[in-house]
Amino acid sequence: MTFVLTPEQEALRGRARELADTLFADRAARWDASEEYPWDNVKDLVGAGFMGMTIPAAHGGGERPVLDVVLVIEEIARACGITGRIVVEGNLGVVGALQAYGTEAQKRRWFPWVLQDGEKPAICISEPAAGSAATDLTTRAERVSGGFRLTGHKCWITGAGTSRLYLVFARFDDRPGDEGIGGLLVERDTPGFRIGRREPMMGLRGIPEGELHFEDCLVPADNLLVAPGDGFKKLMHAYNGQRLGAATVALGLAQGAYERALAYATRRRQFGRPIADFQGLRWKLADMAIKLDAARLLVHRAAARAGRGFPDALDAAKAKTFAAETAQEITSQALQIHGAAGYGRSLPLERMMRDARMFAIGGGTVEMMRNLIADRILPTRANWRA
Repeated sequence: MTFVLTPEQEALRGRARELADTLFADRAARWDASEEYPWDNVKDLVGAGFMGMTIPAAHGGGERPVLDVVLVIEEIARACGITGRIVVEGNLGVVGALQAYGTEAQKRRWFPWVLQDGEKPAICISEPAAGSAATDLTTRAERVSGGFRLTGHKCWITGAGTSRLYLVFARFDDRPGDEGIGGLLVERDTPGFRIGRREPMMGLRGIPEGELHFEDCLVPADNLLVAPGDGFKKLMHAYNGQRLGAATVALGLAQGAYERALAYATRRRQFGRPIADFQGLRWKLADMAIKLDAARLLVHRAAARAGRGFPDALDAAKAKTFAAETAQEITSQALQIHGAAGYGRSLPLERMMRDARMFAIGGGTVEMMRNLIADRILPTRANWRA
C-alpha cells in the first residue's frame, strides 16, 4: 500500500516539524530533568491547532482524518516524546471515544477543554490486580439516585493530577465479566475523587504516571459515556486510536535518533576518515532506514484505513508492536554510534532511549499485542478483543 501525501498534508507536516525544531527540541531536556508538565508546549500546540484536530468543525475542531494527526505526532515526537504523547491524547483515545459515543451535551461541555485549554483527557483502566487482564478490574460503579457511586483504585494512569477529565473503566453493579464494564467521565474536582501517589518513571518524565482513588465518588448520570453490555468492546475499540498514537510517538523518537546518528556518522572522523565509511556503521544505518520505513508504512496504513474513525485492532496492534520494538533498537544503536557522547546527558539520545522503552509496555504490552494478532490470524481462538 503506497501513501502519497497531499500538498495540504505536506504543509501540515512541515508546520509541525518547524514548531518542534524551533521550540520543543530545546525545551525537551528541561521537562525530562524537572519532571514538570510542559504547559508552555501545550499553549503552543493549542495556538498551532494541533489539539482537537479530529474534533468535528461543528464543535470548533479541525475535523481532520487520523492520518493527519499521525503526521503531526511523529514530527513533534522527533523533538520531544512527552509533547508527542500529549498530541496523541489531545486527538485520539478519550477524544475519539467522546466523539463516537458521547451525547451532544457531553461534547459541548468537554471538547472546548481540549480545543481552548489543551486538556489531555486521561484513560483509566489499570488497577493493582488488573493490568493486561483488563477485564479483571474491580473499580465499582453502583447506580444511585441521580447517577453512580464510584469506588475503587486505579494505577499507572498517564496524566494523573494534570488532566482535568478522566474516562474511568468500571464494573457496574457487580455484573461479572467484560459485559459488566462501562465507562464514566469524571472531572478532577468531583468530591470523593482523590489523586494518589505519583510513580517516578524511567522516561517520559514530564507526564505524571500515578494512582487515582475513588471513595464513594458521586458521578452524575449525565457523565455515563458507555453503558455496560457491549461497553467494554466499544471502549477497547476506541483504545485502538491510543495504541496507534503510541506507535507514532515511538516512530518519531526513532526518526529523531536516526537523523542524529546519520549526521554524526558523516561528521565524526576516526583513523583519518568519517566513521560512516566503516562497514559496521554503514550497515547499522542501513538497517535503521529499512526498519523506519517499515514502521512508518504500518503506522500510515493503520491511520489511512481508519479515516475519521477508529483504527482496526489488527492494524493498530501490528503498528504498535513493530514501531515500539524498532524504536528501542534504533535509539540504542544511535546512542552506540555516538559512543561516549551518546551516553552523556548533553545529547538527547539517552533520553530518547529511555522514552522509547515505555511503548513496548504501556497501552498494551508487545506480548499482549502478539496475542491479539494471533487471535485474528488463527481461526481456532475466540476473538474477544476489540
